[in-house]
Parts: sequence; structure tokens; C-alpha cells
Amino acid sequence: MNHALRAALVALACLASSVATLTTPAPEPPVSVFLLRHAETEASTQTERDPALSDEGEARARALAKLLAKAGVTHLFSSERERTRATLAPLAEATGIEVQAVPAGDPGAQVEKLRALAPGSVAVVAGHSNTIPGLVAALGGTMDDLVDLPRYGEAIYHESYDRLVLVTLAVGGASAAKTIELRY
Repeated sequence: MNHALRAALVALACLASSVATLTTPAPEPPVSVFLLRHAETEASTQTERDPALSDEGEARARALAKLLAKAGVTHLFSSERERTRATLAPLAEATGIEVQAVPAGDPGAQVEKLRALAPGSVAVVAGHSNTIPGLVAALGGTMDDLVDLPRYGEAIYHESYDRLVLVTLAVGGASAAKTIELRY
């Protein structure tokens, strides 16, 4: 093959590759959602409607803030209960983000808000032992080690406060959400 023709073909291939790179959009970053049950309370939630956090619960809320303060959090959601808002209060203070209340009895509204977040968003949701598993499932994630309660279905064990579930929502061609379960 002629040297000039070969050089022209190589240049054309390089140009085509450059044009393809310019026209191929970068993949959208996923939405990451951290879900957790509120921290420990002063009294049982089975006997009191909305008890305040105990000293241990306040310490756990501060530990959560320390853990997630540099995670790029963009949104904070809680139920309407004081104990969920108090669990996120130190993180709200650390990030300057206001906690948005979504009624615990309306999981569809919570899922809708999470699915509407812009690509790259990082949300933290504080809920209840009987709401978090359903939210995780509705987002396409999974949780292990749950108890089946006749009134509520799958729930986090009542005495368990240290579970933190990260659901990375499926984007683009991804077929399913990814779930990581942590303890804090």
C-alpha cells in the first residue's frame, strides 16, 4: 500500500475515533441513597408515640454525621417523627442541608422523591424499623436478617439501630440497583 494512502487512512481512523468520542455522552452518575432506622430513643416506640433520642441515640446520630459528612450528601429525608429528624440533625448541621419530612405512611411519595433526584445525587433517609425494608425493596435493593411482623410485614429487629443500607439506583443500561449493607 502506498505510504501516503496508509497515512491518510490512519489519519481518517483517528479523526473518526475523535468524533465518536466527542459525540458519545459521558455516562450519568448514579443516585446513591443511604437508608437507616432512627437512632435509639429514651422510651420504647411501642409504648410512646414519638420519644426523643436517648444519650446513646444522640451519640449514634453524631457518629452518622461523622461517617457521612464528606460523602457528598445532597438531600436529607426523614419521616414526620421527631426521632428521625433528630437522627439526621447533626448531619444536617455538618452539611448545611435542610431535612425534608415525608410522612412514614406514604412510602410511595418517598420513593417518588428519591427516583426524581438528579444524577449524582446522594440522599440519606431516616425512617423506622417497619418502613426502611419496604423503601429499600421499592428502590430495587435487598436487605437480609429481617423479622416478619404480622401488622407491618418485613421489619428491622426492634432492638437493632446500627444498620445502614446503601442503594445505588440503576442508571443507563444497568439492569438492577446495587445494595450494600453496613453497620455504624
